[in-house]
Amino acid sequence: MRIAVYPGSFDPITNGHLDVIERAACLFDQLVVAVSRNTSKKPLFTVSERLEMLREVLQPYYNVVVDSFDGLTVNYAKNLGAQAIIRGLRAISDFENEFMMALTNKKLVPSIDTLFLMTRAEYSFISSSAVKEVAYFGGCVRDLVPPVVEQKLREKFMSLQQPGREG
Repeated sequence: MRIAVYPGSFDPITNGHLDVIERAACLFDQLVVAVSRNTSKKPLFTVSERLEMLREVLQPYYNVVVDSFDGLTVNYAKNLGAQAIIRGLRAISDFENEFMMALTNKKLVPSIDTLFLMTRAEYSFISSSAVKEVAYFGGCVRDLVPPVVEQKLREKFMSLQQPGREG
């Protein structure tokens, strides 16, 4: 079985992520979309909230599995028996950092390749950070994220704006 891992924070999943997932799922027997538990970031959504959103959005894809992990992505991929790590690129500016990570991963586990997939042009400007900022200030994110994510963003920011409540 050909297995690939698409790691990320997915805080939240965007239409750009979904574009990469749809295309990667066609290339492999199983695609594991894995939420990285990155302790250096301060996410808006908890890991369990992100997993829930991903499972709902990715339900139609029979060969996509949602999971989370700690530690090095390449070790996680190796433990799954994966042949590849998928990385999405929005612009050429993403490439340098991704290239260095791919070389490091190849050095650590030579049997795992990194596959770069460019998002479609209409999604190339979308980032989770930008989506959160637009949503925070009440802007429309309808064309940037799946509908369930749009709703979860609205709910999250409404709960954070209520006095005495923390998200």
